[in-house]
Amino acid sequence: MADIKEIIAARVAKELKDGDVVNLGIGLPTMVANFLPEGVNIILQSENGMMGMGAAAEKGSEDVDIVNAGAQYVTVNPGAMFFDSATSFGIIRGGHVDATILGALEVDQHGNLSNWIVPGKMVPGMGGAMDLVVGAKKVIIAMQHTQKGAHKILKECRLPYTAIGVVDMIITEMGVMEITSEGIVLTEINEGYTIEEVQTATEAELIINPDLKQS
Repeated sequence: MADIKEIIAARVAKELKDGDVVNLGIGLPTMVANFLPEGVNIILQSENGMMGMGAAAEKGSEDVDIVNAGAQYVTVNPGAMFFDSATSFGIIRGGHVDATILGALEVDQHGNLSNWIVPGKMVPGMGGAMDLVVGAKKVIIAMQHTQKGAHKILKECRLPYTAIGVVDMIITEMGVMEITSEGIVLTEINEGYTIEEVQTATEAELIINPDLKQS
């Protein structure tokens, strides 16, 4: 399980560009901080009020006052800043975040996202997801392709929406997909999987990029 998550996080990190301001959602997306390319300056923003967040803190060297939005111990880079939630969400809503990386319960072929509640189950709330997916310039979903064999990439989301038509890219252990006006385009497939296997694990009909890459 951890290996799969690391594969996804490492691939997501390759999408980030020098100088990007990036927000990492809770769970798997927080692992992206541990795979940032060398020589690429990424400024990580956390909605609990931090700019310049670093990688996860090593066990035994945690600072109890430095946590991310998921209450995990993290580090900060030189020049990091701390501020209140109002300022943090002003940055997000003002369009100053270049990319946000989030997990998902469901994504569909229209770029709709459901990632905050399964009706009938207790949840901590939507958090900043609704603001992030609307305010960020690019929305990347980082998740495992299926949930106990059940489809997560659908023709239409069934769970309550987080937002409509906001997803730009989906990255799973099977490959990389982009949301277009025509549907979901498979642009990269991970070594060890076939196109048929990826399609079987996906409810939505995939469009295969003629220049499909293998990683």
